[in-house]
Amino acid sequence: MYELLTLPDERLRQKSQPITQFDKSLQELSTVLEQAMLDGQGGVGIAAPQLGIFKRIVIVDCSLGLHKNKNHGRLIMVNPEIIAQDGEALGREGCLSVPEWVGTVPRARRITVRYQDLQGKTHELSTKAFEARVIQHEIDHLDGILFIDKVVSTKDLIRRMDT
Repeated sequence: MYELLTLPDERLRQKSQPITQFDKSLQELSTVLEQAMLDGQGGVGIAAPQLGIFKRIVIVDCSLGLHKNKNHGRLIMVNPEIIAQDGEALGREGCLSVPEWVGTVPRARRITVRYQDLQGKTHELSTKAFEARVIQHEIDHLDGILFIDKVVSTKDLIRRMDT
């Protein structure tokens, strides 16, 4: 079982450690993360720190939910890092760990990310638009950064109607 951390829990501000062992426990962690993401209302991404696990792993799946634009499907990214970015776009973001609020956040329009899979093999992926936004959002979690830290203005934060 897992507990989804939500604000004001200060553990969400903790930086995560790189993963060095690619074993059965990592596969089990990815399963727990994916289930937590699917259990979250409209979630298209999750990072291990959101469950109080301070390891550098995220799952992104932009084929879920309302955003059916071009994407790479379900991505499990271990030790992800953005190695290139271009452009800037404003977009509305929400978060499973900040369930009551959404806000407009500036992000790179296009990114290239380097990451490892569950077996430790290194990959590079270039993406843009919504999928790039989600990946940047999830990588921020690994560094203890929340979308509310990056909103254009605190006046832009809007309380969700469905909470």
